[in-house]
Amino acid sequence: MSPMMFSLFLTFTLSLLGFVLNRTHLLSALLCLEGMLLTLFLALSLWAKQLDIILYLSLPMLMLTFSACEAATGLSLMIATARTHNTDHLKNLNLLQC
Repeated sequence: MSPMMFSLFLTFTLSLLGFVLNRTHLLSALLCLEGMLLTLFLALSLWAKQLDIILYLSLPMLMLTFSACEAATGLSLMIATARTHNTDHLKNLNLLQC
């Protein structure tokens, strides 16, 4: 395994571990998701460059677009829950009572 692939794998694993274990605030969960998506973007970009096929060069831009949409949706949901519940702690949010 090359050092670049190892660092990308380690970054993705640390972001996933942070998402699973550190679930106190909604903002920290969104930041961990954003780190995972950026790692996948970098891996997909390196993979497309390594293959040198024109068809695969648009995939990283498509993933980056979806990542931006996910970030905007997550932040808008965080603002909406912070306004209605006065907190962004995930323990206090009950999705069944919305």
